[in-house]
Amino acid sequence: MLLYAITGRRLSPGDEQERRDRLVSLASEWARGGVEYIQVREKDLAPAELLALARRIVAAVRMAGGATRVLVNGPAEVALEAGADGVHLPGSALAGEADGAREMYRRSGREAVVSRACHSVEEVLAARDASLIVFAPVFEKVIGLENEAYQGVGLGILSEACRAAAPIPVVALGGVTSENVTGCVAAGAAGVAGIRLFLWEEWRALRSL
Repeated sequence: MLLYAITGRRLSPGDEQERRDRLVSLASEWARGGVEYIQVREKDLAPAELLALARRIVAAVRMAGGATRVLVNGPAEVALEAGADGVHLPGSALAGEADGAREMYRRSGREAVVSRACHSVEEVLAARDASLIVFAPVFEKVIGLENEAYQGVGLGILSEACRAAAPIPVVALGGVTSENVTGCVAAGAAGVAGIRLFLWEEWRALRSL
């Protein structure tokens, strides 16, 4: 089962520097624990700040060893310069963005992993250029520090999305916990993604499922 951790530094305690330091520490723990993907998702940061943080996370993951791949939710230029393995594109990504990111990486002698956010079966069908699809929200979507929740689409729609995506792997996002992850896998998901799920220790239990 694939584990896909998404960063969210503003959910951690402390000042800004402490939050960034904790993300780097968490990334190292995730890599050592066998998490397959880490998405650096810090949309409020300016490109230069995102680059600096992504570089630190990539360095921590590489030092930890293993096969964890780091993706940047942001410009492909930032991902490439940071040494990341690829990019994550939003559901609103324009046609050709995935190909553009891959071409940029190829010119540097590298291959890019491209994950894409999808929120409906229709978006999945349009995401044939993805290496990996992050489908959400399955159970719920919690927004921001106010914990504003939106209802999920359910396991039935997840199952449809997985069939539509094949053979592209799908990871389920949105309200995923160690208690409901087996339902996601039974619906056809290759794994699960989360922000809060990976902030503490709950994710470690998923390795034994």
